Amino acid sequence: MADASNPPNKGSALKKVLIGIVAVVAIFLVVVAMQPSEFTVTRSASIAAPASSVFPYVNDLHQWEKWSPWEKVDPAMKKTYEGPGSGLNASYGWAGNHEVGEGRMTITESKPNELVRMKLEFFKPMQGTNDVTFSFKQDGAQTGVTWTMSGPKSFVSKAVCMFMNMDKMVGGMFEKGLSDLKASAEAPAKK
Repeated sequence: MADASNPPNKGSALKKVLIGIVAVVAIFLVVVAMQPSEFTVTRSASIAAPASSVFPYVNDLHQWEKWSPWEKVDPAMKKTYEGPGSGLNASYGWAGNHEVGEGRMTITESKPNELVRMKLEFFKPMQGTNDVTFSFKQDGAQTGVTWTMSGPKSFVSKAVCMFMNMDKMVGGMFEKGLSDLKASAEAPAKK
């Protein structure tokens, strides 16, 4: 039974609630700060075609419309190409809906039938720069293709990644892209 001569102090209860909220926020901030400062997403596929048939679909940025999963997310996105038609310094810019955003990718290294490395820049909805590599390894009549994206995670990215699994989101798009790359590269052999 409450003591009528000692009424509960509303200010004290509010102070306890505020201290609790501050403690929860502080713990959350510490947990976010402790998250890895970089991310990597990798997917691979085996394609029944020689590396010399698969490589041009990646090395020539004009070919991406045949297999890139983001092309299907926003077919109306505006695209620009700069530099050479393919290979080193070829560049592809896009501006699309909220799902694809705006950005540019530039080939920074190209080893025929072995490797394509790119600088991937995002301008909207969030800014960021990532590294993307495609490696090609021929094994008989098959070519193993590995698509990897890696980059730094800002504090905000770390917080978002605690609630959204980037590997599943981006990895799923990589899987779709590799499946469509496989279909594109294998089609001529099936004819």
